[in-house]
Amino acid sequence: MTNVSTAGVFSIGTRPLSPSYSIGTLVTDRRQHAEMRASLLAGGFSEADCEFLVIDNSGVVQTDAYRGLNALLNAAAAPIVILCHQDIRLLQDGRADLDARLQDLNTHDPMWAVAGNAGGVAPGVLAMRITDPHSRDRTVGALPASVQSLDENLLIVRRDCRIGFSVDLSGYHFYGSDICLHAKNSGYSAYVIDFHLEHLSPGRKGADFALAEAAFRTKWSRAIAPRWLQTTCSLIRLSSGPVNWSKSGTISDRLARTFERSVAKALRRMPRARESTKVRAVQR
Repeated sequence: MTNVSTAGVFSIGTRPLSPSYSIGTLVTDRRQHAEMRASLLAGGFSEADCEFLVIDNSGVVQTDAYRGLNALLNAAAAPIVILCHQDIRLLQDGRADLDARLQDLNTHDPMWAVAGNAGGVAPGVLAMRITDPHSRDRTVGALPASVQSLDENLLIVRRDCRIGFSVDLSGYHFYGSDICLHAKNSGYSAYVIDFHLEHLSPGRKGADFALAEAAFRTKWSRAIAPRWLQTTCSLIRLSSGPVNWSKSGTISDRLARTFERSVAKALRRMPRARESTKVRAVQR
């Protein structure tokens, strides 16, 4: 293994100067990862234009998924980064198929940022294209399918979108949902695509799952909660519902805008606001 500039990230095999794909993995079992890498090489992900990046989690020192995958994204040199589990294996679909699916996705939605093979569309609705211990050769939904979340076994990330994982979360759960929310909040989208591979694990819910779920819920409930945002020149009400500020908007919209302006004027008259204005005047 060759050390990469980003701490804790190593390159396995030849590292091309201008790779098309960076394939990053947190490795707890080197044998499993070697088999995964052999599967990808046989499927057309050649060392001539693909780099294989790893973080070695096989010892006592561990790097959790949020920190580790951010490090892999930072170290990646290719425009497309495949973040995957060490226990995925290619079946019939290979490099040429993924090239074609991503090209189709570019045409379908140029604003996509992350893709995978399984995810959640809406409450009770899933999209999938996968073989795993639960089912063989399974397709659910019309693909590509726009999703709210993605399963972590395969995350295909566009590096130019500059999205990543939360720095205030940790562990090994919900990071597929986390990166989808970051993409959505940045104006991008997430998709399940028709790229069929096998995931050897059925998935695990250990004692840490409930704690990770609670931390994820707390973080994102706080992040997307309605709020007033004070800028240096405006007061803005942020909420999940659409508001039409135009003169032709609904009565409730116009009332909300009037209230917003009234609050902004009141805040400007407050002693603290006047004091801050005086301080700025003196500083000039």
